[in-house]
Amino acid sequence: MTAGGHPGEAALRGEATAPGLTHVDARGQARMVDVSAKAVTARQASAAGRVLCSPRVVELLRGQGVPKGDALAVARIAGIQAAKRTPELIPLAHPIAVHGVRVELRVVDQGVEIEATVRTADRTGIEMEALTCVVVAALALVDMVKAVDRHTRITDVRVTAKSGGRSGDWAESRDESRAESEGSTP
Repeated sequence: MTAGGHPGEAALRGEATAPGLTHVDARGQARMVDVSAKAVTARQASAAGRVLCSPRVVELLRGQGVPKGDALAVARIAGIQAAKRTPELIPLAHPIAVHGVRVELRVVDQGVEIEATVRTADRTGIEMEALTCVVVAALALVDMVKAVDRHTRITDVRVTAKSGGRSGDWAESRDESRAESEGSTP
């Protein structure tokens, strides 16, 4: 027990954490980082991923559509909903105000490429919201096409860029992106 109260109070204040691990206290227990002292700043994160599917699914997406309906519209809306609900799904993600979500789905010869950008003005990053957006959009797409192609798979999910906050701006380089699409690491 810490002086002056409950054993978890030091962890809530950000004290006595395991070296280098912000979401673990000195005893190795998960905790939500206290961000109340951080400044509110504009932040943005982008993520991408792919849904690989059969040529038949690609043909349907480019033409008459899949039997369940407008798969791309359903995936887009699912991604937007997911970005707003990230803290309910990811245990240590902070509830933050989501101010904007853009989800783009592009049908390519191998399937569908998904890109999402999420914006906020808050005390912590929004990368998890962007990733959750991409993954749930992909899951919704798989659900929409599974009757046509049971071998559809989700791949290459990653953060591609972020801006704002203490760690500054970052963007995936073209070399990293190219290596990822070719199935290797840089």
